[in-house]
Amino acid sequence: MSARVAVIGGGAAGMAAAIALAEGGADVTLFEHNEKLGKKLYITGKGRCNLSNDCEAEDVLANVVHGDKFLRSAIYGFTPKDAMAFFEGLGLKIKVERGGRVFPVSDKSSDVIKALASRIDSLGVDVRLRAQVSDIRREGEEFVVDASIGKEKFDFVVIATGGASYPSTGSTGDGYKFAERFGHAIVRPTPALTALKVKQNVSGLKGLSLKNVRLTAFCGGRELKSDFGEMMFTDCALTGPIALTLSSYVTRERGVTLSLDLKPALDEKTLDNRLLREFDSRKNQDIKNVMRALLPERLNVYALERAGVDASQKVNALQREERARIVATLKDMRFDVTGTAPFTEAVITSGGVALKDVKPDGESKLQAGLYFAGEVLDVDALTGGFNLQIAWATAINAARSILKKMR
Repeated sequence: MSARVAVIGGGAAGMAAAIALAEGGADVTLFEHNEKLGKKLYITGKGRCNLSNDCEAEDVLANVVHGDKFLRSAIYGFTPKDAMAFFEGLGLKIKVERGGRVFPVSDKSSDVIKALASRIDSLGVDVRLRAQVSDIRREGEEFVVDASIGKEKFDFVVIATGGASYPSTGSTGDGYKFAERFGHAIVRPTPALTALKVKQNVSGLKGLSLKNVRLTAFCGGRELKSDFGEMMFTDCALTGPIALTLSSYVTRERGVTLSLDLKPALDEKTLDNRLLREFDSRKNQDIKNVMRALLPERLNVYALERAGVDASQKVNALQREERARIVATLKDMRFDVTGTAPFTEAVITSGGVALKDVKPDGESKLQAGLYFAGEVLDVDALTGGFNLQIAWATAINAARSILKKMR
């Protein structure tokens, strides 16, 4: 008789675990409290589902913010190439875009979900939709899963309930409660890959996008992370690719300061010479008009204000120390981080089940037969398909461990 395995959560990790377990001969029951599988997966990649990244395993680990050492065996055991082959084996046509990002050819996340769900169905997995699990406990040699549809006993349990981001999709943090009941510590979940709220008033810059700028995060004089590329202002925050990247590194810190370099290609001396050339050729004009050659209109006025320079004064009235302040502001515009955008806007969760009490194959060190996979763990990575690669890899890793124990 094959082992009975309960998989809690019908998202990316849960579906992958269910498939791998069923293919290996396990008797699998998949519990999902939503009315359908893959609800969060549906909105990933802006509805296109960036399901992995066509890179080497080492490159995946280089893009992991928290948990890279823990994930090593899982990622090498199920590489991006394996993930791509897995989906092609499900009949899903895939493509590779800029930065190695892997998408379905159709650009529809629903096709990824359909491919997974179809395989789950063909394998005879017992899928329980609208099944809210309220408790998981150990009784003798078995686990008892108490759900809204009744109580059932299992030999193994895989908790793949996701994190706390996008709670409207069902990511409500239930997995943390189940883990705590078995004695697991939880690293406080915080929003990651999300906008960074700042103390300074940036409402006048709302909607302004910047390209080829550098953003650096500091905490207590220590550089946490620096990134070059695009960003944007909201009414109270910095967002866009480089701000989202930094958010994953600062979300667990306090007293974080951001430094925005608006002209990273120029050092201060070169930038000062550029200003001198502009000012010398237009000495009788307002500074704000001359500065248009360097910055967008709204940012131009904002930068002068931050430098303490009257935007309406004539260039010929500008003092050397004022010009120095302008250069310093363009190279190092500071913002004090007051927090991040909420979970409702966060791409992923930073934090989760502490890794110190979880084996590399996902099994609990505190309770044999209990496994964790995906975002419920204290692991997270940058954008580019890496977080879904972690979901597939940790799920397959856990399934293989269970199947080995069965045999």
